[in-house]
Amino acid sequence: MANDTDVYADFQDAVNMTASQLEKWLRTDESKQVGQKSPGGGESVGHDSGRRIIKLLHTTKADLTDADEAHMRKVVGYVHRHLAQRPQGDVTETAWRYSLMNWGHDPLRTRWARPGRGSPAVECARQAAAVTASPTVSRPPSSTSAPGTSR
Repeated sequence: MANDTDVYADFQDAVNMTASQLEKWLRTDESKQVGQKSPGGGESVGHDSGRRIIKLLHTTKADLTDADEAHMRKVVGYVHRHLAQRPQGDVTETAWRYSLMNWGHDPLRTRWARPGRGSPAVECARQAAAVTASPTVSRPPSSTSAPGTSR
């Protein structure tokens, strides 16, 4: 990839769904009902892109081709353009959201939702590692006394 760092990072920021989440989404009726269809009907451009995004998410950075980079740029451009066109009101069940989801971006998710990218799970693991690495605090031995006696 030519300018791989920027493209790869931009793609990782734009696509906030995991491969398995996107795969599951693409099987839904809502996913299949939105987007621009090719002249002969069939699969929409976004749905086709979603299948390609799944493959990209399973591809290591070192194995990405120039064609992969071009598609990653296309995804980033689409997501950015459509986020700028957010409709007013609740977007939970809108074609706008569903179309973005076909392209791997759920506008109702935050960046925190992507594992490995500053997610709460990663932060908890870091904190647990820090606690494990810190010196242990010893407690004084507990004294047990017989019933009816005071300490």
